[in-house]
Amino acid sequence: MRDMEPPQHAVAKADEALLAELGYKQEFKRAFTPLEVFGIAFSIIGLLPSIASVLFYAVPNGGPASMVWGWAVASLLILCVGMSMAELGSAAPTSGGLYFWTHSLSSPRCRNLLAWIVGYSNTIGTIASVASIDWGCAVQVMAAVSIGTGQTFTATSAQTFGVYVAIVLSHAVICCLGTAVLARLQTVYVVLNICLCLAVLIGLPAATPKANMNSASYALGNFTNCHFLAPSWTIGAFDASVHISEESSNAATAVPWAIVSAIGIAGILGWAINVSLAFCMGTDVDSLLSSPIGQPMAQIFFNSFGQTGTLALWSFVVLVQYMMGSSMVLASSRQTFAFARDGALPFSSYLYRMNSFTKTPVNTVWFVAVISIVLGMLSFAGPQAINAIFALSVTALYVAYAIPIIARFVFKNNFKPGPFDLGIFSLPVAVISVSYMFIMNIVFLFPTMPQTDVANMNYTVVVLGGTLFLSILWYYCPVYGGVHWFTGPVSNLGKVREESASSIRESVEKNVRQDIEEVPVGA
Repeated sequence: MRDMEPPQHAVAKADEALLAELGYKQEFKRAFTPLEVFGIAFSIIGLLPSIASVLFYAVPNGGPASMVWGWAVASLLILCVGMSMAELGSAAPTSGGLYFWTHSLSSPRCRNLLAWIVGYSNTIGTIASVASIDWGCAVQVMAAVSIGTGQTFTATSAQTFGVYVAIVLSHAVICCLGTAVLARLQTVYVVLNICLCLAVLIGLPAATPKANMNSASYALGNFTNCHFLAPSWTIGAFDASVHISEESSNAATAVPWAIVSAIGIAGILGWAINVSLAFCMGTDVDSLLSSPIGQPMAQIFFNSFGQTGTLALWSFVVLVQYMMGSSMVLASSRQTFAFARDGALPFSSYLYRMNSFTKTPVNTVWFVAVISIVLGMLSFAGPQAINAIFALSVTALYVAYAIPIIARFVFKNNFKPGPFDLGIFSLPVAVISVSYMFIMNIVFLFPTMPQTDVANMNYTVVVLGGTLFLSILWYYCPVYGGVHWFTGPVSNLGKVREESASSIRESVEKNVRQDIEEVPVGA
């Protein structure tokens, strides 16, 4: 009797065959199980530490009612964005993801430029996510020091930046490890994340003194503003699952469900956490914002658990936030690797290299780390400058998310759905998704107060606009610009891995009609 082929071998062959149809050879080891693909999206969302990082913005802009209802509304809208992206990820699971979909679905007249814009928006958006997550972690470390010293220590910008650099560099070291090690870490991250959420949901209401407990009318009523930055930043960067799709088993199914389930679970748990905080934070909002601890959530914990209990709990908050950062560096390095594979980034020939020992793109890991450190230097320009990095991680990614969703329905193309398909609901969900992202990007570019000056100006428009302007300038640069050689995703089937950027461009000119122009998204 002939031996049956093991199921995992059949899945691996199907994954490799689908990737080949999309124009790429298998270079990564497919070590991520469906649970671990979910793990990277969920660990980047982070929930409790993420909410802690952006509580600075939610508390003064509407208070507890805004935290609760803003989260509820935004999480449903973000779920629509995730479902629209999940459909595209199921049809074409490749590390390049968003810019690959954009090029495949857009008109030949504009697809090169649109893919270029999406690729750069996605790359800078993921790197800004690394910077914002790791900056939040550095602030949380300094809050722990303040708690441990009886609130006598107040960190300077230089001290916080030093801790930030150390965190970023340590994440780079971790993400240079082999794929199997990185995959196994995701399960650990998920377990710790959920346990931390449950500990706060149960422990905080039980430990909070009655004097600090708020009434339902205060916590859930008195609605004056609906603040969306906190949920938009927290439930963000879920395209991470897409960027590791070439390392995922059964990617066409695992990637879309990882995105949708991570957003759904985060929406429910995050709402519960915000409700718990709203009831247990007390009414003195100013004291939370001006606390010497430097972290509103840490001060809420301190008021409820005392010094020892807060230190114990806060150590896990810092640990989970640290794990978020390592997962984000992993996802960002894969997006950078994919974009360099197609020759679109400066120094692509250097960035598109796979380490022979770890079988991971070590060069792009360190590239992401260095650019993240450069972005972190904005902290010396003042709080509003570093706040722009938090907003940039949302606005740049929303640009990258919206364009391929629009391209699917606006341009004539041969989109073929994958296993995850919304059917007749695809278009209505896409309209909701794009409308939400369009409105949020406009809102995030405005300052927080009507009367503004240099100190409290919102610099997101400068950072995002500057990034897009420079990328388009580079595209149209005479002689050397992308308009002269960039033709979108480049098939590397049968090619030597270590080819120079010039040879990539020459190959594109010769083979673009055969290798790319007719490649359908869901073939």
